[in-house]
Amino acid sequence: MAENKNRALAAAILPLVGGAANVTTVVHCMTRLRLGLADRSLVQDEALKAVPGVMGVVEDDTYQVVLGPGTVARVTPEFEALVEEERAAAPAPGSAAGAAPAAAPEPHPVTAEELAARGAELKAARKARNATPLKLFLRRIANIFVPLIPALIGCGIVAGVNGLLTNLGWAPGVTPALGALASGFMALIAVFVGYNTAKEFGGTPILGGAVASIIVFPGVGDVEVLGSRLSPGQGGVLGALGAAVLAVYVERWCRRRVPEAVDVLVTPTVTVLVAGLVTVFGLMFVAGQIASGIGTGADWLLENTGAFAGLVLGGLFLPLVMLGLHQALIPIHTTLIESQGYTALLPILAMAGAGQVGCAVAVYLRLRRNASLRRTIRSAMPAGILGVGEPLIYGVSLPLGRPFITACVGGAAGGAFIGAFSMLGDTVGSTAIGPSGWALFPLLAGNQSLGLLVAVYGGGLLTGYLVGFLATYFFGFSKQMLADLDADVDAGESGEARAEAEPADAPAGTPGGPGPQGTADPSGRHPGTPPATAPAPAPSS
Repeated sequence: MAENKNRALAAAILPLVGGAANVTTVVHCMTRLRLGLADRSLVQDEALKAVPGVMGVVEDDTYQVVLGPGTVARVTPEFEALVEEERAAAPAPGSAAGAAPAAAPEPHPVTAEELAARGAELKAARKARNATPLKLFLRRIANIFVPLIPALIGCGIVAGVNGLLTNLGWAPGVTPALGALASGFMALIAVFVGYNTAKEFGGTPILGGAVASIIVFPGVGDVEVLGSRLSPGQGGVLGALGAAVLAVYVERWCRRRVPEAVDVLVTPTVTVLVAGLVTVFGLMFVAGQIASGIGTGADWLLENTGAFAGLVLGGLFLPLVMLGLHQALIPIHTTLIESQGYTALLPILAMAGAGQVGCAVAVYLRLRRNASLRRTIRSAMPAGILGVGEPLIYGVSLPLGRPFITACVGGAAGGAFIGAFSMLGDTVGSTAIGPSGWALFPLLAGNQSLGLLVAVYGGGLLTGYLVGFLATYFFGFSKQMLADLDADVDAGESGEARAEAEPADAPAGTPGGPGPQGTADPSGRHPGTPPATAPAPAPSS
């Protein structure tokens, strides 16, 4: 039954994104089906948002269909299979079956100039929204590190289990093996970063990995730079990133100048030799100093300004996510995990999700007659508690406006709570990036006992829940908003029925809307109708 359900959802999505012929790439992250499309204009946005199981859509560098954690991992293989089946069944060009197009023909042949003009308009619109140099750079950085998150999570949980067994003195014959499982990936993470970096920047991935592997090779300890010996791993992921980027540029230089007859021998050799020597005699030292500075700076910040730093980080994280700037924190988290064993910033940032949960509960209680929005909150709440905030952000708080601000207030309070304990010497960290909410408990690490870490992090969550709830309940709605939003809306009412009941110029839905019911908007429109203004692009998960 589960397979049929996932296949049915995939089958409902495929024709609404233009069919298999319009799909160029299919990948997924933690919550979204990410599609490369040949022609964006073929997508039926409103119909897609109305598909049960689709939490929203977001247009970024790819077209993203928000399905939620777990679901997306099951639907994606079914979607890929359907794409392949549809392509295999497509009639050959020029055949009798292929001569009759499914859609109505153009009144006249489309010229190259018209196609170019259409493409230029779509490209300009996308660039205006998303293609700022900073966002493009941060997106590339995220593309390097995000694929590593599953391994970080898995190894982090294994490390937590191993630490618990070791402290309890249980299974002494197993703990060494668990320690090897937990540490093996982190010992070689620079190689994976180098591989992904070269792939992202257009080079040969294996050459990027080969150059980055120099950083973790034990023999590098015999090399002296500025009178001191290097240490294996010095520079870490930052050094690996720099080494791989350099390897890409060296490789490109060689490809343009080396004759094809000897390219297979000369280009890889020169790439590894030049980029490797620069890495050993320069990048490792510089990146090591930067990594050390990041660790020292984070420790100083939390030890001396913990409560204030937590207030700022917890309160501003959701706006950073909306702007896509949160991606700049990924290499910082990874560097801290590599150098200190955990990142103390993530538990503070996770409080933003706690503020979202408290906000959503307040919205649920304040809008008792808006069955549509309450239904959305009920479906999104389990994911929100586990730290996946997109359904609540794009389906509840952001479209409503003021509750998004009060959710940030809750995140700030939770962050200040955890930051205050850092000032007292009780640092709470995480051994992996990605999870938050309750899902972060198995990954907690720090300088105190596990019981104290759990208590501090749990206290932060409760603070975020409570303050987010109170701020939203008492300050999240104006009288006019309540009058507009707290109205009877049938949660089972279909999109078609509302379309018949509403004027023809009813506003379009938001990309983050929760499906056919949509979300309410403080502008005074019908509470069951999604807002016309699209929220900012969703983060890469």
